[in-house]
Amino acid sequence: MKNFSLVILLAAIVMSFSAVFVVPEGQKAIVLLFSKVEKDSEDKAVVYSPGLHLKVPFFSQVRRIDARIQTLDGTPDRFVTSEKKDLIVDSFVKWRVNDFSAFYLRARGDKQYAETLLKQKVNNGLRTNFGTRTIREIVSGERSELMEEALVQASESARELGIEVLDVRVKQINLPQEVSSSIYQRMRAERTAVAKEHRSEGQEKAETIRANVDRRVTVMLADAERNARSVRGQGDAEAAAIYAKAYNKDPEFFGFVRSLEAYKKTFKDKQDVMVLSPDSDFFKYMKGAAAQ
Repeated sequence: MKNFSLVILLAAIVMSFSAVFVVPEGQKAIVLLFSKVEKDSEDKAVVYSPGLHLKVPFFSQVRRIDARIQTLDGTPDRFVTSEKKDLIVDSFVKWRVNDFSAFYLRARGDKQYAETLLKQKVNNGLRTNFGTRTIREIVSGERSELMEEALVQASESARELGIEVLDVRVKQINLPQEVSSSIYQRMRAERTAVAKEHRSEGQEKAETIRANVDRRVTVMLADAERNARSVRGQGDAEAAAIYAKAYNKDPEFFGFVRSLEAYKKTFKDKQDVMVLSPDSDFFKYMKGAAAQ
């Protein structure tokens, strides 16, 4: 009898534990009874908020689903504009579950599977919006309008998954690598052509400035040479006048001084040898009474 009471007690404890389940904070739960979602009197799925709840033991299964706002930030995708130009678009989506029964039935309650389906639906909306606009419209003025339209389309298409799309944002828009390389090459070629044009213009101006400077220098040198010759001529004329005046005052003394200067210059270098006749006028003031 004692053992039977112990068995009943253990069974009661097991049943009590199997009849209770806990929903953590940030999650919500639905209960499956015989593999069907438990519903209320209005035929809506019963959603259990965080806390402690009761269920039918052994025959009920609890499916906990994250109720927080999720961020879908996948890899960038390629879209085509109305100009048939490819763009690499990096975007993200903010979403959360608002219909837990539909989310379980359509997305199997799996976050990764749900994000895969949601990514396809969001990309379809973005592809439609990018396909009706040019690159200039997308980049310059209609980016906000594009994201708003993508949000509306994504919200409508994601409703069947039990998902509420809160926001769709385009983070970055780039050209494909091969297109970027060709554009950079073209830009580099254009800049190189402009640089060459500027260099040629600069060289032309430099040659013009250099020619003007050379011309001015030549004119200035010619003027200086002419002035120098004029001054030199005036100086020579004044020197000749002084010499003539001095010679007229005392020709004998002037001849004597000039002879002394000639002697000084002649015998300046002791290694020089000069052969002259003793009767030469060069030694006029070195002999006879005049020399004494």
